[in-house]
Amino acid sequence: MKKTILLVVLYFFAINTYSQNKTAYQIFDTKGKKVNYSKMMKSVKDADIILFGELHNNPIAHWLQYEVSLDLIKNGNLTFGAEMFEADNQDELNLYLRDSIDNKALESLARLWSNYKTDYAPLVDMAKNNGQKFIATNIPRRYASMVFKNGFEALDSVTELEKEWIAPLPIEYDPELPCYKNMLEMMGGHGGENFPKAQAIKDATMAYFISENYISGNKFIHYHGAYHSDNYEGILWYLKRDKPDLNYITISTVMQSDVFTLDEENKGKADFIICVDENMTTTY
Repeated sequence: MKKTILLVVLYFFAINTYSQNKTAYQIFDTKGKKVNYSKMMKSVKDADIILFGELHNNPIAHWLQYEVSLDLIKNGNLTFGAEMFEADNQDELNLYLRDSIDNKALESLARLWSNYKTDYAPLVDMAKNNGQKFIATNIPRRYASMVFKNGFEALDSVTELEKEWIAPLPIEYDPELPCYKNMLEMMGGHGGENFPKAQAIKDATMAYFISENYISGNKFIHYHGAYHSDNYEGILWYLKRDKPDLNYITISTVMQSDVFTLDEENKGKADFIICVDENMTTTY
């Protein structure tokens, strides 16, 4: 009886302490067990390719992307890549990395996201300052739009030069993958069967440029919206078809009202899940 009472007291003490000491985020493993940053990094440092899924406007995700990348680059060569840069802007990005153009010129020449300065410029500058590559992995949005409107067949009309910015066609596509089936359900049927195809061409293209630029013995970290690799699908599904023997680690970001316990629906989304308080301020 005394033991039971003690456990109840300790439980309420822990809850009270948690409520008084605000916690911005908590990292969990895939089963929902709390882990600290160091534990996560032990696994990350053993990986060949790290797929870091973010919520685009979440400052905790962006801060941890920076910290993870900084810790990785201290231990050797690291290739960077991101959804936020489209493949036909690789030349402009390379010019900036070589210091041939300044930041103002990059902003005028490349199609940068509105939150580039706050959320992605620090990562690009990290690659630049350490002499590392930064790969523009995403399909140019006009081609994804073509697929959304008219299916994969719309890409048959693009030139050979334009195909260099897209995964080799035709891409493998499985409409039964939950990530694509769920997209149709989320849209309530609006957008039609081409909606998940537009997502798939992005996933396939990002996976292709990650694979093409992966260097054996180095590490590759890729930043993208969490949905592109959640539940070990999307980008990872395509990567494993090309390079099944590599060691992959996935990280996802979620938001909850309570970061003390991971919700059931968020378990299994990735090897590590960053759970952020839903009251967290956003970067835009």
